[in-house]
Amino acid sequence: MPVEIREVAPVKSELRKFVKFGVNHYKGNSCYVPPLIFDEVETLIPEKNPAFDFCEAQSFMAYRDGKPVGRITAIINRKVNERSGRKEARFGYFETIDDAEVADALFAAAEGWARSHGMNEMVGPMGFTDMDHEGMLVEGFDELGTMATIYNYPYYPEHMERMGYVKDTDWVEYRITVPDAIPEKHQRIADIVAKKYGLRTIRYKSRKKLAADYGVELFKLINEAYDDLYGYSPLTDRQIQYYIDKYLSVLRLDCVSLVVDSNDALVAMGISIPSFSKALRRSSGKLFPLGWYHILKAIYGRNDVVDLMLIAVRKDYLSKGVNALLFADLIPAYRKNGYKYAESNLELEGNENVQKQWQYFERRLHRRRRSYRKQI
Repeated sequence: MPVEIREVAPVKSELRKFVKFGVNHYKGNSCYVPPLIFDEVETLIPEKNPAFDFCEAQSFMAYRDGKPVGRITAIINRKVNERSGRKEARFGYFETIDDAEVADALFAAAEGWARSHGMNEMVGPMGFTDMDHEGMLVEGFDELGTMATIYNYPYYPEHMERMGYVKDTDWVEYRITVPDAIPEKHQRIADIVAKKYGLRTIRYKSRKKLAADYGVELFKLINEAYDDLYGYSPLTDRQIQYYIDKYLSVLRLDCVSLVVDSNDALVAMGISIPSFSKALRRSSGKLFPLGWYHILKAIYGRNDVVDLMLIAVRKDYLSKGVNALLFADLIPAYRKNGYKYAESNLELEGNENVQKQWQYFERRLHRRRRSYRKQI
């Protein structure tokens, strides 16, 4: 039967089908971690996601004999294009059965939409901004994923190369063993840095007070620290408030460390959360009826793994050992909470400043992801 491509209207009922196809596509796969379905749907609704202030998007679904067999979203981030001078569209949310005809039809639709909007390149998988999922898995298919990353079957990269897409950049991920104690050299560096620059770590017991004192500053620091990274889209004031409301309320505060100077100005931050991977698998990405229970259990119950979500250091403090302060503060909390491993999540393979921070820890590179590019 021929493949039929349908545009997906940006309304909750249609987008829910779009998102649930991705979840159902991996049914029975032991390494796939589903997203929270309501959260994924909200990201694709223009009235909900402030990234649509400067982005355009169109989602497509592929059908054969009336049954869904694939999906894709084409995105244009005008802000990134203005910064880079390129005319590129992004593709994201790509899922397909192992069928060349389906993959070709999906990309033909996405590329055609991009060309009709004046674009001449396609890059991805990427989302609207760096706060969304990005990077196609090319190594580590037998490793349990994280809530911050994409899982895909091994045949996906094969289809990308067959369609003429080439590597644009890679990200690597490390599984880090939480040490029994702060490494001696690490602690020594932390002490020297704190004394030399007049820095100290601070913690909060109230999410509301954390948001009031440093909520905006946290995301402004992300904008500064990540500004030169691959495809970065600076967060607007509306996006910053959106993410403060969305994420700060679910943090486990003993997994958050801030470094400030003598004037209480924010110098660095380390935001980590207990792994949601098993909780999301148990709930199949649903909050109800019992998804909320599994997530709360992941946050406050027994958990072997902690996810390192956001680590940022102000540019004027790069390569000065400030990261040592963060982990000297966090490691005791990790040990107290019973975390045995930390997931680094995505790090650009050429980002030496990030790679250096793991030199005192036992670790293994266990996943690699790729962004592809093609002239269209």
